[in-house]
Amino acid sequence: MRIALDAMGGDEAPKPIILGGIQAVLSQPELQLVLVGDRAQMESHLNIDYPKDRVEIFHCTQTIDMHDSPLEAMRKKPDNSISRCWQLLAEKKVDAIVSAGNTGAMVGGGFKARKFLPKLRRPGIATLMPTANLSSNNPSSNNPLGSAGSTSSCVLIDAGANLDPKPIHLLQYGIMGRRYAQTVLQKENPTIGLLNVGEEASKGNELARKTYELFHNSPLADSFVGNVEGRDIHRGKCDVVVTDAFVGNVILKLSEGVFEFIMKRVAEEIVAPLPSDRNQAYQALQRIVHRYDYRTFGGAPLLGIDGICIICHGSSDQRAIQNALTVAGNLVRNHLNDKIVTDLALLPDISDED
Repeated sequence: MRIALDAMGGDEAPKPIILGGIQAVLSQPELQLVLVGDRAQMESHLNIDYPKDRVEIFHCTQTIDMHDSPLEAMRKKPDNSISRCWQLLAEKKVDAIVSAGNTGAMVGGGFKARKFLPKLRRPGIATLMPTANLSSNNPSSNNPLGSAGSTSSCVLIDAGANLDPKPIHLLQYGIMGRRYAQTVLQKENPTIGLLNVGEEASKGNELARKTYELFHNSPLADSFVGNVEGRDIHRGKCDVVVTDAFVGNVILKLSEGVFEFIMKRVAEEIVAPLPSDRNQAYQALQRIVHRYDYRTFGGAPLLGIDGICIICHGSSDQRAIQNALTVAGNLVRNHLNDKIVTDLALLPDISDED
């Protein structure tokens, strides 16, 4: 298995990216890692003991920074590490790519490469959202998330790839999200909900109403629970929540902010004033933070690409990168894309205008 890692992507790149990649190689004997980026910078952090026969350097001279305009940067910096990762994937020289770099450039690289799965109209970012359900996930060694898979979660798709989707795009997100939930969360028959402002079929804008009809009359009808509201996501009302990228990304960032806010308030106003057993309370709080930390999950896949693409948080550290590579490897092993292609083939031909 060969995975390309964008060594230059991330707030603190390349050191934590490279160290996380090396740890992944050491923990996965079958992994062949291709480090993509400036050779001199990468080699300065490779003065450690590692299996050199399983780590390759792919040199490129440019980097897309976090503040760069994705499309403009890709045009002005053709030899950037993100584009070179996509090149390796498009040429079938790697099975997966992983980057903590500019998210817009990662998604834009996928659209530019146009290496979509058969019948797939638009790729979408899938992310895991914690739920209040008691976990029924199987934390076995076959779980792509390992110990993180024991945390009850649902899949939110799209979280940032397609800002102006059509109903058929959202229907296909349901297919991809369902297969991802089966693979990652070990759900045998995942349920699908359409994010809306109310549960009734008549609620929402034209996109929501047309998408509802498509789901209701599709092969996914038996798994479709109808419309769900924002509060239903963390309640775990369904296993897959389908929405457009604008709303999905707002929900993702809002949830991160609310979680951080609540944890700080609990620490300051409940734990800190405790007269005794304060250390034990802090340890319990840290366990909660650790359980839902994005670094535990590594990154979010851009589903619908012919190959595996994992997009990581810009502040990813060594642990996050190692976990992202682990997830990428397990999605390859579990043949996620083959299963998605099989499901997409069952859909009737629907135009983007329908």
